[in-house]
Amino acid sequence: MADDYLIFRPDDVDLTRSPLRRGIAAPTFVLGAFNPGLTRLSNGNLLLMVRVAEALREPVDGDCVRAIRWTAQGYVLDRHPLPGVEMGDPRQFALRDRNPRLLGLTSLSWLLPVEISADARAIVKIHYDKAIEPSASYMDYGVEDARISLVGGSWWMTVCGVSAERHCTAMYHSVNGMDYNLLGIVLDHQNKDMLLFEGKVAGKFMALTRPLGKVYFAYPQDSEWFGGPAINMAQSPDGLHWKPLDTPGIRARKGTTSTQRIGGGSQPVLTPEGWLMIYHGVEKQGAVGVYRSFWALLDKDDPSKILRLEDGEPLLEANPVLTADIAHQMYLPTPVVFTTGLADGGDHYIVASGEADLACRITHIPKERFA
Repeated sequence: MADDYLIFRPDDVDLTRSPLRRGIAAPTFVLGAFNPGLTRLSNGNLLLMVRVAEALREPVDGDCVRAIRWTAQGYVLDRHPLPGVEMGDPRQFALRDRNPRLLGLTSLSWLLPVEISADARAIVKIHYDKAIEPSASYMDYGVEDARISLVGGSWWMTVCGVSAERHCTAMYHSVNGMDYNLLGIVLDHQNKDMLLFEGKVAGKFMALTRPLGKVYFAYPQDSEWFGGPAINMAQSPDGLHWKPLDTPGIRARKGTTSTQRIGGGSQPVLTPEGWLMIYHGVEKQGAVGVYRSFWALLDKDDPSKILRLEDGEPLLEANPVLTADIAHQMYLPTPVVFTTGLADGGDHYIVASGEADLACRITHIPKERFA
């Protein structure tokens, strides 16, 4: 088998076992099974925490567009009159004449644990009984993009909670890597890419963050940096209460393709040279942008010190060959690879990514590539 392949696709999801069956009778399909958190379990196997975006086959019903929403009593369909919305994106719609912009989703995301072999080449078991679905009002439009880190002998998982209340980061915890308990919100602002370091620094938890906003300020013309969404860092005494570091993290740099935004990808892992991390950079193109993966090395004692920033040649790019047999399911107009996890494979790293917001990609990268 090649060292770059899709391990899990939309058609691998059995929707008869979806949590949405509790309330939604309307036909649905898997828009994407992608962006998997990755960790190694105590039995040696690997776990992919796959984001399943389950969408309505017919989002428009009569004179309304429908959105799926979780409630404590079950899942419901909200209706929004068509004259009041814009529908230029198959994943969402926007309410007209609203400032700030208000979105609705035609899909709802939940998390599916998929256990794979130690070498990441075969599916061992799909754990529908341990699926993670929305369970609080702050994630009633979905739970997205899990990132898992093994710290101090237990597993910590961040997710993005989506709701009209807020767009937040929530934390889950597990003592076995498979069964996760929700601990609540840890970042009460829009933050898409919070990743815990796999290990503490000076006795404290450390994390990458990526807060978003509507207003950014320009650097001086002679600066090497672009303003905009970037990777920051924060530390915590307990994994729940976080203080941002004063120093900036990884920013978009002039002369590179990553000029639209930067965000975390894999959980930082400690190597003899420092903390190794893979992150994504976005080049402006169309409504979505082109997503590529790059890498950086941070100082082991002070991760705010960036030892290497490899933001020129991409580590990973979208590969249309991988999705050729499911090209009929593609819906994004631009190439996207979105790295979401990393595991040690001996003489190489096993890297998990979302390919085209559609499927789960595994790439085996020799460690010498990071030398």
